[in-house]
Amino acid sequence: MTVDSHCQPARVRRLPEPAQPVSDALPLVPDVVVLDTCVLISSVLRPLLLNMGQAGCFAPTWSAMIGKEWCRTAEKLWQADPDDVHKQWAAIQKAHPLADMGDVSAHLAGLVRSDPKDWHVIAAGRAALERYPDTKVAVITRNIKDFHRAELRRLGLYLFDPDQLLSRYWQHDAPAVRQHLVQLVEQITQAAFQPDTLEFLLKRERLFRLNRLFQGHA
Repeated sequence: MTVDSHCQPARVRRLPEPAQPVSDALPLVPDVVVLDTCVLISSVLRPLLLNMGQAGCFAPTWSAMIGKEWCRTAEKLWQADPDDVHKQWAAIQKAHPLADMGDVSAHLAGLVRSDPKDWHVIAAGRAALERYPDTKVAVITRNIKDFHRAELRRLGLYLFDPDQLLSRYWQHDAPAVRQHLVQLVEQITQAAFQPDTLEFLLKRERLFRLNRLFQGHA
């Protein structure tokens, strides 16, 4: 897919080189992003990343297991009715019909060094690589320590926490990410009685680097 200033939707393909390198030590932004449960459960990261995905900035991806984890976590965290939670997940699935890799158990083979409870997330990334060859696929998670970076690298996968990933997209195409951040505030304002500022939201989500970039203090 091609990322431009408006993140126009397109088929999944390799992103072009940015005009200026992001960093000599950093890979390019990924074409496909596996969203771990801990990211999807966030009321800030979920709409931000899914909006970016729907706009064609990248292809959001998960698995049936991640979906089940999301529903279980949402029921417990929000003390919500299970039927309501499953309806919310069904709505997400409908909005992103190509995101679910389904049963990824066949891609668990050979995993050793990462935390076993997160193997299914890596398996979703391997399934995405199989579905979308010649693309850059990354796992985005808050639980970086549970993933063995060298193991993922060996499999051809990148690993980021949310701040790392979003900062790279900002450096690749700042106008598009700024637009999505503004849209995020509008969405939250409509849903909240006392809306928070974007700076507060980004810091609450530990998106410190992204906040500095947004404020112009990178």
